[in-house]
Amino acid sequence: MRLISSKEDLKELVDELGFLPFFKNEIAGFSIEERILPRLWFSDTEDGPWEWKGEVICETGCAYGKLFCGKAGFVSAKWYPDFANYRRDGYDFDARCEDGLVPYSDKLVYEIIAGRDSLLSKEVKRLGGFSKRGKSGFDSIIARLQMLCYVTTADFEYQRDRHGKPYGWGVARYATPENHFKEPFCNAVYQRSPQESKQRILKHLSTILPNATENERERLLH
Repeated sequence: MRLISSKEDLKELVDELGFLPFFKNEIAGFSIEERILPRLWFSDTEDGPWEWKGEVICETGCAYGKLFCGKAGFVSAKWYPDFANYRRDGYDFDARCEDGLVPYSDKLVYEIIAGRDSLLSKEVKRLGGFSKRGKSGFDSIIARLQMLCYVTTADFEYQRDRHGKPYGWGVARYATPENHFKEPFCNAVYQRSPQESKQRILKHLSTILPNATENERERLLH
């Protein structure tokens, strides 16, 4: 198992594997948490995967968000259209709404994000009325929209100290895949049937995860 010791290593692995969960899961070794050089997982002196997330997104064109069993991970630009097609079951968002498959709260958040190129999470919360004294459930809503591939994380932004050095946890900037990835995504996402996309992904996963069981590989897609 090759260890990740730099941002470049992480970028290469995302592109090489196509699918890369951030955290440990039932498939041993298939996560950044298990592949990162241990001292970089949480470090006070060196940047690690937490700090690299936004740059990896921007420099590879990959998707990032709550994508694997409600937990974070990356999907490469090559594989995200098939992944989104399968997760969406071939529906664009309007068609899903017309069939009564979208809760009102999810529709509200989606339309706020879709109406702009991108928005920081705190801006989405403000526009949607989510606050300590307002509506609740924002985290669950945004996780569902990411799992269904109707929203992706476009970047992370950090507060900066008086020397210009970033600090704290990055604030997620959200966008729809259509607005963020534009024509390359829009032209590819519904190119196949959802079942064809699923079979393509499973065939690829069987190549990169030969020791995982068929059920384990399939559960990654749900």
